[in-house]
Amino acid sequence: MHGTSPARSTFYGHHREMTVRRSIVTAAFLLVGLAPALADVRILASPGGDVVPFLNLFETLKYSGERVIIDGPCLSACTLVLSEIPENRICITPKAVLGFHAAMLMDGKGRKFPAAYATRLLATTYPMAIRDWIDRHGGLTQRLILLRGPELAALYPHCS
Repeated sequence: MHGTSPARSTFYGHHREMTVRRSIVTAAFLLVGLAPALADVRILASPGGDVVPFLNLFETLKYSGERVIIDGPCLSACTLVLSEIPENRICITPKAVLGFHAAMLMDGKGRKFPAAYATRLLATTYPMAIRDWIDRHGGLTQRLILLRGPELAALYPHCS
């Protein structure tokens, strides 16, 4: 008698089912990847802080496709949003303020020290227009410099 054994039929049936499932899962992941962003991320007020959590957050946002709305102060490490998120996905409101300063290291006792190498590295991550603005305003030092109003509006679009 020709044909397939029940075991062989079960194997091929199971294999076909797994292939179909794999194709459906693959298609679902592709569709999710192509779907437009479902929400905006709004920065209302951030004093900054340790750069590592900010870099992790902005790295995640970079791949999410979500738009970032700067709607208040975004200071210090928060400004790394400009380094990680594509410029066409950042917009500002009239309340947006960006604050830049040199990188600092902190020892185990909470004392802060200038970090010249980290400051140079940090500066290279910003978009060229931001680097130019920082240079025109004295560079990254321990003093906070603020980018806001018409100067900021010239670099990033208002949110619609």
